[in-house]
Order: sequence, then C-alpha cells, then structure tokens
Amino acid sequence: MSPEPINYCNQCGENVSLLTPAGDNRDRHVCDACGQIHYQNPKVVCGCIPVWGERILLCRRAIEPRKGLWTLPAGFMENGETLQHGAARETMEEACAEIAGQTLYAIYNLPRVNQVYVMFRAELTGEDCFAPGAETLETRLFEERHIPWDDLAFRVVRATLERYLADRKTGRFAVAMEDIL
Repeated sequence: MSPEPINYCNQCGENVSLLTPAGDNRDRHVCDACGQIHYQNPKVVCGCIPVWGERILLCRRAIEPRKGLWTLPAGFMENGETLQHGAARETMEEACAEIAGQTLYAIYNLPRVNQVYVMFRAELTGEDCFAPGAETLETRLFEERHIPWDDLAFRVVRATLERYLADRKTGRFAVAMEDIL
C-alpha cells in the first residue's frame, strides 16, 4: 500500500516530494528544503476478549466504520501507554468495564490497512460492571451459541473469537500470530 499523501514538512512547512532517500529501499515523503524524512508506519490497535465465566463481552459500535455491528473492545494505542494499558483503556472507553488478569493472546498483521492488532484475554471485574461508552450503542455478555456471527464488525474480531472459542474447549491458550490479508 502506498503511503498517505503528505504535502508539507512538519519541521519547516515547505513542500515535500515522494522519493527514495539514499540508503533506503522505498519511497518516503522528503522535505524539499530541509531534507526531513517523514516516515509512515502501521498503527497499533490493542484490545481484549473480556469474559465473565463462559460469556464474552461484545460492544455494538455507535461510530463508523461498521456502525451498528458488534466488536470486541479495541482501538488505537496512544502515545505514552503500554499495550496492556491501551487494551484496558479501550475496554473502559467502549464498555465502561474494568478488566483484570490480562494475558497476551494474539497478534494480527493487517498489511492492507497498515495496522497491527494485539489482543489480550482478560476477566471482567464483575458480572454487571459494564455499560455502553460514548462510541458504543450497546454492550452485552454473549454465550458462544448466541454470538452474532453475521453482525461482527471486522474480520479480526471473527478470527479472534473463533480462535478463542476453539482454545477454550482445549483449555490451552498459546499466543499466536496471524496475517489477515
């Protein structure tokens, strides 16, 4: 995927050009005046599978993309936070829920959209301790047989849930990495 267009240098405000800098192997936005190279890198999304017993907490999105569909709480990592903190923050923002016992579960590479997802397993701190956040229409605990498979917002959510439910049957939760193309 080609880099998003950048028109002006964030150091000096002058025009930038798309070219391959000396010693590099791909096009970058380079300032015509000061030579600043503007690197563009994938966004990190962190989230979790919040569970209470055998049920999984899902959030119905109140925002685009995929408004009205169900997802696990997840979102872009912020500067100055750890992956674990980001997953906990996103769970609080989207589901007004606190989690405990976070364990790294899966890493998903999504090169088509320049994202990397890092998902954790976590326990909710209470059975009724959740509610819709500002970006959420509805939150609900789902038993496996009631998960709204046809109304999931993203392929990475489906992949995470399918893997988690299969692992739960064996009681073995090895960390995995997968590409979603």
